[in-house]
Amino acid sequence: MSKKYELDMCNGPILSKLLRFTVPLMFSSILQLLFNAADIVVVGNWCGDNALAAVGSNTALINLLVNFFVGLSVGANVVCAHNIGSKNDENVSRTVHTAMALSIVSGIIITAIGCIFTRQILEWMSTPEKVLPLAATYLRIYFVGMTSTMIYNFGSAILRAVGDTKRPLYFLLAAGVINVLLNLLFVICFDLGVAGVAYATIISQTISAVLIVICLVRSEGSIRLKIKAIGINWNIFSKILKVGLPASFQGVIFSISNVIIQSSVNSFGETVLAGSSAAANIEGFVYMSMNAFHQATVSFTGQNMGAAKFDRIRKILITAEICVTVTGIIMGNAAYLLGDKLLYIYTDSSAVAAAGMDRLGVISRTYALCGMMDVLVGSLRGMGYAILPTIVSLVGICGVRLLWIFTFFRQPQFHTVISLYLTYTVSWIIVIIALAICYICAMRHVRKKYARRSLQS
Repeated sequence: MSKKYELDMCNGPILSKLLRFTVPLMFSSILQLLFNAADIVVVGNWCGDNALAAVGSNTALINLLVNFFVGLSVGANVVCAHNIGSKNDENVSRTVHTAMALSIVSGIIITAIGCIFTRQILEWMSTPEKVLPLAATYLRIYFVGMTSTMIYNFGSAILRAVGDTKRPLYFLLAAGVINVLLNLLFVICFDLGVAGVAYATIISQTISAVLIVICLVRSEGSIRLKIKAIGINWNIFSKILKVGLPASFQGVIFSISNVIIQSSVNSFGETVLAGSSAAANIEGFVYMSMNAFHQATVSFTGQNMGAAKFDRIRKILITAEICVTVTGIIMGNAAYLLGDKLLYIYTDSSAVAAAGMDRLGVISRTYALCGMMDVLVGSLRGMGYAILPTIVSLVGICGVRLLWIFTFFRQPQFHTVISLYLTYTVSWIIVIIALAICYICAMRHVRKKYARRSLQS
């Protein structure tokens, strides 16, 4: 039954297959954000701006912890795709069971960290005193559901490796509808406020995790999950770490810089914080739509790397870059042009909406650059080069943003929220140039390495 959902990424036309893979993934991401936006909308309209700021201020911190372990799921995706491309079914199975074991361990670790250090971390982030108690309540409850989130992410990564992006979409749709209904029930009927939104989230996350596990258990072939066989194969684990750990650190680096920027945004008060939170939620739709091409690039490149089809890898990169650029330009500018209307979905405050437009005017209109950067990263990761993007991100993303915040931003003429937002655009441009150079060097190295192996054999 699972075969009809799988996709041959090593043969046939690239664009049509890339879109067949990406469109369901894009809808999955947009649906997920719509359901998350429902949290913000319900809180903003029924609980007030402080509750809106409380939920929104947690985004950067949640991403910091989650991105580290999601990076490991990227490693699982690449290792699985390589083995599928080289037709090594035994290692595919080992990867599936190791990945699911990692998801459980990852979820438990995040829950422990989140529940113990929530308030302290929020204080370090300069969360306004009026918002702090609500933010801490939301975050502690949210982290309880992290194991379910990790199971869904790792399970989805395995399905993406074989080209299946449709079934995760179906599971997310079912869980998301339940999330929205529970939001309305807990907040409006039971008056639970931000706690109600958090409870609805972890219940829906658990539903999506259960569905993904059932899917893998009932799948055919090498990706079939056997519950009793879940455990860590150390050889596979080391390969996942080789790709996933640098990806994890890159995610953390991105998130650290975002947490520091968020802390600087927080210093401008509740109105700017609420506006930035609402605008960031709108931008999320643009980002996740572009990110679908990043994930497609990882899977397509991974399978073709396993099959040693290097010319096809180059064509995949070019096709994905064109698609992500068009998507980013259209959606990013549409978000800005419609921003004055969209922001009032989240709040009825004109001051908050104006603060949100400040962010959209800088970040959303240049968001295509972020998509271009991510596709380059995806290609390098799919080829097995995970350290290069991490180093480039460390210098180009974290370095540039932190340098700006701790130098220019401290000067009175640059101490504005607009100058904070500009650091995103500048850092994207720098990293794109560096990654393009890295890709050219990596491709040359791969071709030479494969040629030497062919001669030796």
